[in-house]
Amino acid sequence: MRLTRREFLAGGAAVALSATSGRAQQRRLFDSHCHIIDHRFPIVPNQGYTPPNFPLEDYLAQAKPLGVVAGAVVSGSFQANDQTYLMDLLPKLGPAWVGVTQIPNDYPDAEIARLDALGVRAVRFNVFRGRIDSVDDIVALATRCHSVVGWHSEIYADAAALKPHIDRLAKLPKLSIDHLGMNGEGLPVLLDLVAAGWKVKATGFGRVKMDVPKVLEAVAKKSPDALVFGTDIPSTRAARPFETADIDLIERVLGRELAQKAFWVNPLALYRIKDA
Repeated sequence: MRLTRREFLAGGAAVALSATSGRAQQRRLFDSHCHIIDHRFPIVPNQGYTPPNFPLEDYLAQAKPLGVVAGAVVSGSFQANDQTYLMDLLPKLGPAWVGVTQIPNDYPDAEIARLDALGVRAVRFNVFRGRIDSVDDIVALATRCHSVVGWHSEIYADAAALKPHIDRLAKLPKLSIDHLGMNGEGLPVLLDLVAAGWKVKATGFGRVKMDVPKVLEAVAKKSPDALVFGTDIPSTRAARPFETADIDLIERVLGRELAQKAFWVNPLALYRIKDA
C-alpha cells in the first residue's frame, strides 16, 4: 500500500519524536538552575514583578520526564533573603539536591553553617536584577562564605558589565555565572572568566541575547569543565520558556561526550556531590 505524502511525513515525525523521547529516557541530568516558587513562603515583588505560584510538585512533573534526577534550587530576586522555603524544600528532595541562596552582607557565620548543613552549597549575587550594590559587597561576602563553609558564588549579570572588575573577580575562589553571561557582546569577558576558572551555566536560552551555539562552542573549547546544564524552569520573565529542544541543542553542538560533562559531571563537581 502506497502512503500519501501526509501519512509519510506524519510517520517521519513520529519516528523523530520517538527517538527524542528515547534519548530523554536514557539521559541522567543534573538541573543546576531551577526555581521553586511556593507562595506559602515570602515572595517580594522585584521591579514590579510577582511570579505565579510554582510549587515542587509542578516542577517535578516537568523535570522528571526529561531525565532530571538531581539539581540545584536557586533563589530568585523575588525570594530576596528568605531561607524558610529552602528549609522546607531541601529535606523533601534529599541529598542529590542542593540550594543556592541569597543572604545579606551581615549574615552571621553560624547561620551560614546552618544552611550548609541543610544542603545549601552556594551564595547568589543578583546583579542583573539590581539586588547588589557594589563589587565590594560581592568580594567580601563571597570570600567569607567560601572561608566558612566552602560555598562557591553564583553571579547573575551581563558578562560585559563585569569587564571593569575582571581582575578582582578572577581572584575569588570558585564562581559561576548564570545564563551564559546573558549577552553575546560579553563573550570575550566570559572567556576571560572561564580562563580564570569560572563555571558557566548553560541555562536560560530563551532569555539571552546571543548566538547560543557559538557561545557554547567557545566556552567548551576554552574549558571542557566549565559548562553546567540547567533548565531554568519555570523561566520567569524569559521571552521564551525552557524547551526540551534546548537539551538536544547542547548535545548537538557539544557532542555526546562534552554534553555529558555539562549534563552531569561538571555540575556534580561544582556542587560537591559525590554522586546521585
